[in-house]
Amino acid sequence: MTALVIESSPWNNNDFGIPYPTSFHPYSDDEVLYWQNNMRKHRRRYLFSFAGAPRPDRPDSIRNQIITQCQNARGKCNLLHCNNWGNKCHKPAELMKVFQSSTFCLQPPGDSYSRRSTFDSILAGCIPVFFHPGSAYIQYLWHFPREFTKYSVFISMYDIRDGKVSIEKVLTRISAQRIAAMREEVISLIPKIVYADPRCRLRTLKDAFDISVKGVLERVGKIKEDMRKGKNDSFAYDERTAWNTFEYHN
Repeated sequence: MTALVIESSPWNNNDFGIPYPTSFHPYSDDEVLYWQNNMRKHRRRYLFSFAGAPRPDRPDSIRNQIITQCQNARGKCNLLHCNNWGNKCHKPAELMKVFQSSTFCLQPPGDSYSRRSTFDSILAGCIPVFFHPGSAYIQYLWHFPREFTKYSVFISMYDIRDGKVSIEKVLTRISAQRIAAMREEVISLIPKIVYADPRCRLRTLKDAFDISVKGVLERVGKIKEDMRKGKNDSFAYDERTAWNTFEYHN
């Protein structure tokens, strides 16, 4: 069995993460290309941004530290508080304004490791900053490049929690040339993380649905081939060590 879920489990080798749906459902290749070009043109006033709420009931959360660092960044961070259902965080257009005005978008874990905000920020051409590999790198293996430094920044959540690192300093040290390359990589991911209007069909681009179906078919094909050869390594993987053996660096 292959399960397509918006957040895969480290304990289930049959889970495969697929992107959270955004509010953009293009009806043609031209609409996607037009959107991508618009994201290239945006003036990004802020170095980084964060849209979210603290998690006072979760002692392992780093959101309080991130909010504090954002507030102390002296105009370099755009902070959108999401403390209740009546705020702008639940309005896609308002979220887009925040992300489109920022070079980097912070994506700390919330109630779980992954966030819909990750895909909203990519849609806005904003480079995601992750604090745990479970937020993206070992989730969306079919949709994101394995070389995650091409499109994102990684800062250990433990360094944030222990007060060992300044997000502002880390991001400020990244060269303009590297930022430009990373943003272009992020913008190139947009077709892969959106779900096209089901009433239409993209002609030359593959959306998140196309890529997910392709991944499932390739996995089934590999399992069948392994069975034909008298082996089946597809189910021999020790799921208990799936996240523990993940190596990452930045």
